[in-house]
Amino acid sequence: MIVALLALTLQAAPAAEPPVVPIRPSKIILVGDSTIQVHSGWGGSFCAERVISTAACINLARGGRSTKSYRAEGSWGVALGEMKTPGYVATYVLIQLGHNDQPGKPGRSTDLATEFPANLRRYVAEARAVGAVPILVTPLTRRSFTAGRITRDLDPWAAAIRKVAADMKVPLVDLTARSAAVVEALGPAMAGHLAQVPPDAGLVAAALTGTTAEKGPTATAAPPAAPPAGVPPRVGIAGGSFDYTHLNRDGADLFAALVADELAKELPAMRPLLVP
Repeated sequence: MIVALLALTLQAAPAAEPPVVPIRPSKIILVGDSTIQVHSGWGGSFCAERVISTAACINLARGGRSTKSYRAEGSWGVALGEMKTPGYVATYVLIQLGHNDQPGKPGRSTDLATEFPANLRRYVAEARAVGAVPILVTPLTRRSFTAGRITRDLDPWAAAIRKVAADMKVPLVDLTARSAAVVEALGPAMAGHLAQVPPDAGLVAAALTGTTAEKGPTATAAPPAAPPAGVPPRVGIAGGSFDYTHLNRDGADLFAALVADELAKELPAMRPLLVP
């Protein structure tokens, strides 16, 4: 009888719950221009598809910004605030600027030999000062071609970034090299399918010759496809015309995967945070 009662008592006792294991969250911050921002760059796809749930991914890229204007308007101050947020075991900040530092951008252009690398060095030093891990990213290639070869107008800016990374021992994602290799392998016609706004017939015809054109004969671009009935249009898409820089969802997915792959190679500590 006593044995039976003991057995019933043991059966009725609740099982001990396993101890709660605290998460060890990390944060990834994206700093850059329209080639990273949501709806025109790779950053939206990266945060949505290439980062695991215990890593917060904050996209602070702003269209049209350079190493000078991103700081001047206060966006870098916002990024620094995010880097200082407590509770994360590691905070990584990816910095990809350069497109708008090129000549001809009033209020944004910087001198390639002096101002541009100095701005990058300051970003790196300030990120490190607040405990973040800065990662420099060379600019996403443009997809314009001449005689079947990609136009490499961003190479000098990528070279300056590589030098800063080497001098300051900063992890580097060489997106210029990786993206240029992929785009050149696609060729000018196929690369047009990555554009934010589809090319018109004249632009497609030019691309098929191996040399892309800035404008087709009609000088117009095909409008984005209308959403299905009952589905509201997406908010925040830059309107207007075709170009060889900005990305649709396919382009964003492609280059976000390249960035994740390079990060996993360059920073083994980040590998567990990334979706291959």
